[in-house]
Amino acid sequence: MTRFPRRSAPAVVVALVLFAACALVTTVAVQQLLGRTPWVDPRAVFGALRDARWSDPAVAVVASVCAVLGACLLLCALLPGTPVVLPLRDDDPDTDRAISSGVTRRGLRRVLRSTASSVDGVASARLVLTERAISATVTTHRVITDGVADAVRAALEHRLDRIGQAARPTVRVRVLSGRAR
Repeated sequence: MTRFPRRSAPAVVVALVLFAACALVTTVAVQQLLGRTPWVDPRAVFGALRDARWSDPAVAVVASVCAVLGACLLLCALLPGTPVVLPLRDDDPDTDRAISSGVTRRGLRRVLRSTASSVDGVASARLVLTERAISATVTTHRVITDGVADAVRAALEHRLDRIGQAARPTVRVRVLSGRAR
């Protein structure tokens, strides 16, 4: 049950550009129907397009920009993003069917940060979740930081065992001392 993010940002950009173009065309059309001077003269635009040649540098630049934007939008649509929901294991031997369940990345990060912060000697914790690893950076006010990294790693691994992710990430812990030695 891995759920990937929606691609709403590229869709919003395309929708806003198309809306702006339609609004401009509609405004110019209404201005011409009312007999007023339009913001953009359609005859001048069509005349410039008619006089343009494929060998003109402006045509090459506009075509290149359109091709790059189109490729970027296509890649955004096709490539999967970072999963929003991570799958959990189904360890229940009493069921015949697998139960599809998951945990959100935000919820997992919040629980793991709380777990790391609750370790004795840890003042604050910051976590970065990737597909294969969890990197925790903890700050302590202790001068001697021996054992803090091992305690945080053990607490995080214990919590991960209880959560039961389908793909177990590795845990890396870095300890920063808040005091100078």
